[in-house]
Amino acid sequence: MKQKIFYIVTFLILGLPFISCETSDDVAMENTEINITDLKATVTSGTWVVALFEEEGLDETTDFSGFSFLFNADGVLRADSSDNSISGAWSITSDDDDSKDDVDFNIFFSSPANFAELSEDWDIVSFSETRIELKDVSDDDSTVDRLILEKQ
Repeated sequence: MKQKIFYIVTFLILGLPFISCETSDDVAMENTEINITDLKATVTSGTWVVALFEEEGLDETTDFSGFSFLFNADGVLRADSSDNSISGAWSITSDDDDSKDDVDFNIFFSSPANFAELSEDWDIVSFSETRIELKDVSDDDSTVDRLILEKQ
């Protein structure tokens, strides 16, 4: 009888944690969801600089040296330097209104050529009040382009 109780108690102590309804993966998934409202509020609150732009493995960050980027709430994107102003557009979209884990940060510049290279529907890697990290995986050869914006 004591042996039977020992087995039951052992099962309860060792077995029940594995029969849980919620896994740690569920918690991690909730943490990776993008709050679109928060992201829009963050990006429109100040000016940003390109801290990194890497395309096909090449660091092209210097193409944007001296430029401050202003993301207006109406979707207008301005890149200003001491002697130049370039206009573009931006938006944040989700492929599925019910899913906050497939959110795109869209940037569009028609010219000049180096700014047109920023035109992409970027995947959001992470964001904070002072930093937005984006990536784009090429459909052709699976290269990863990276764009990191930092608040001035």
